[in-house]
This record gives sequence, C-alpha cells and structure tokens, in this order.
Amino acid sequence: MTKPLTYGLRALPALAILCSANPAFAGAFLIQEQSAKETGRALSGAAVAADGPASIYFNPASMTKLDGVQVEAASQFLFLTASQEDQGSTRGVPGLPVSVPTGGSNGGNPFPQPLLVPSGAISAQLSDNVWAGLAVNAPFGLIAQYDDDFFGRYDTLRADVFTLNVQPSLAVKIGDNVSVGAGVDVQYIDVELTNAVPNLSPTAPDGFARVKGDDISIGWNAGIMVDLAPVRIGAHYRSQVKQNLEGTFELSGLLGPLAGNNATVDATAPLTLPDIATLSIQLGTDTPWRVFGTWRYYDWSDFKEIAIYPEGGVPPQISEQNYKDSWSMSLGGEYDVSDKLTLRAGTAFDESPITDAYRSARVPDADRVWASVGLTYQMSDRFSANLGYSHVFVNDAPLNRTDAFFEGTPAEIATTIRSDSSGNADILAVSLGARF
Repeated sequence: MTKPLTYGLRALPALAILCSANPAFAGAFLIQEQSAKETGRALSGAAVAADGPASIYFNPASMTKLDGVQVEAASQFLFLTASQEDQGSTRGVPGLPVSVPTGGSNGGNPFPQPLLVPSGAISAQLSDNVWAGLAVNAPFGLIAQYDDDFFGRYDTLRADVFTLNVQPSLAVKIGDNVSVGAGVDVQYIDVELTNAVPNLSPTAPDGFARVKGDDISIGWNAGIMVDLAPVRIGAHYRSQVKQNLEGTFELSGLLGPLAGNNATVDATAPLTLPDIATLSIQLGTDTPWRVFGTWRYYDWSDFKEIAIYPEGGVPPQISEQNYKDSWSMSLGGEYDVSDKLTLRAGTAFDESPITDAYRSARVPDADRVWASVGLTYQMSDRFSANLGYSHVFVNDAPLNRTDAFFEGTPAEIATTIRSDSSGNADILAVSLGARF
C-alpha cells in the first residue's frame, strides 16, 4: 500500500476529537447539559442538589433524597454559532518551493439550529435505605457541517457524532447523614467524519476522505453525599471509558499519479475518554433559599496522542493531541418564591483542555463563561415543569496549524490553516418531572 493512503488513514484520530468542534459544550467534547435545573444554575449543584432523577447522572447518591418513584424527561436545545475568519490559509505545490492561497469561503455556521440533547431518568425507593435508578443521556455528540468550499476543508467538512449512555445505579443511605451511590456506564458511540484531500494541482478538484466507526464500552461512577445541616457536601467520580472504534476509511477523487490510492479499507482507533472528579457544596437545606458551588477536574492530560491501527499491512499512525488537564468552577443559587414556584440563577467558568499549538477548525475549543437563569413550577403534588436558559460566552481563539498530505513522497503537500475562530451559544433546557 502506498504512502499517500497511509497518510489518509491518519485522519482516523479525528474520531476521538471531532465532537469538540461544538463551542457550547464543556471543555473539549463533554456535554454537561443533562438537566434543566442544572442548566438554570450553571451546573453549580451537580454532585449535591438532590432535587430530581436527573441528578442520578451527576451523583447517584442523590437518589436517597427522592421518595417513592420519580421520573424526569428533559430536552436541551442548543443554539450555536461559530465562525472562522481566514487569515491567510495556504497549500503547497509538489516540486515547487511556494505555497498558494487555499481559497474558499468561511464555511458558514456549521451547526444546525437547534441541536437537540435529550435525556431521561427514573428513581425508585426499594426500602428505607436502598434506592435504584436509571439515567439515559447523550454525553458526547454533535452534527456540524461546513460548506464544501470552506477554506479549512482539508481539516474538516462534516462531523456527525451520536452517543448513548445508559447508567443503571444503586444508592444506600448509611445512617441519617451519609449516602453513597454507584453506577455502571454502558456507552455507545457512532461517528462519521469527512474532509477534502488536495490533488497535485491547485486547479484540480479536491479529493474526498470519509471515516466512519462505532463501538460499545463500559465505565463506572460513584459518589457520596453528607448532610451537615445547614450544609450538604457531595463528591462524585466518573471513570475513564475506553472505546475501540471499528469502521472504514474511504478515499476517493484523487487524480493522475494519486488515483491508485483511491480505496476503502478497514481500520480501528482506540479512544480513552477522561475521568472526571466533582466536588459540590450546598448552603441551606431546610430553608427557602439555597446556594451552590461546584468544582470539577478533568483528567485530559492522558489524551496526548492516538494510535491508529489500519488493516492491510499499513503501520500504526500517530496523531499528537497533547491535551492538558482542565477544570471548571460554578456558583449558583435558588429561592422558593412559593410552594409552587422556585427561581434560580448561576454562573460558571470552564477552562478548555486544548492548547494553542494543536487547535484546528475541527477543534476550535476555548475558555468560556456561563450566565444562567431558570425556574421550577409545581403544577400539582405529582407533576412539575422545569425551565433553564444559559448564554455561553466563548473566547476567540487563533488557528495556525500545518498538516502534511502524502508525507515522505514526491507528492507531499503541506496545508496550513490560519484563522480567527469565534463563537457563542444559547441553551434552552426544559423538563417534566413526576412522582408516584
């Protein structure tokens, strides 16, 4: 198999990072918008606010505060904007010591309006001390597509990710003040990625690469909650999930001497999602007001590189990522205006794990700040409705990245994307809760 096709398979590492093109999600490609109440308080009550089944995902120990059987169904609508401004992107010409402008449009806003993130959960009290629950959500994912003539088309054109996480959990109350809980994460991921591939002549139409893959893997999570009225403390740990995506790589549209590299081959790409530690505190437990604070640590530094294992005798391909560990901090509060109405608000800072040297159009991630408001309306003794809104301010970030196609051959072509990336997001979250 020729060297050009070997390089083509290096596109597979994007299976692990393509979902981070979404500027509204938490650092890199984690989606934390899994609860309308948490959206309204900017995720500040994560491991400690035991006020509905959606809290199972954030800390299964919270179930011990939920009487009887409770159900919650939620939808988060993400209205995302992102733009790339060309600052002189270029591509090389084989055999010539020059580069020419890549040319093309800014790609448009790559996100459909809105992106939908559904979730649901149920909890059941089995005895005075034991609870069982199930949370179902989509912790990673997006649909993003740039225009075909995007100046960054050699980096990315389309990213389509779907994940489904099913988390059965148990919680036990130990005495009057301490609860513990744990759950298993059964996670399915399905990915499609496309990008353009340069032909030898800048005047020739581009080639095309597509990567598809999926996998199912298992992780775990555990938490503890301690009541020291009027203070409640919660801590939660979510393990790494090690995926091994299996799928195909397709390369087409190459012309002339490169045409022999058009092919479809099988390939695999291991992917390790980071473990996450959360510490939350709540002030006010039997009062009409509550103040929340949460700190999270994301172990992204293990994500230094991804090894790709194609079939057909092609050697492993390595793509450096060099993520750094990151953190987020949030503060929020809520007030029971009456027995029927609760108002809440919050703010958060979320640090990106992406370093400047490795940012690309596929990963235009940057630090962000949240501003959130929300409410709960108790419609009856059994049914409640929740609404949350967040605006996410995302820092502008520079792109200056060079990649080589057909590396090590006479046909080697270097492409450099130089861009200013900007974006922001509005998140509208709604949910309905019921207790029996």
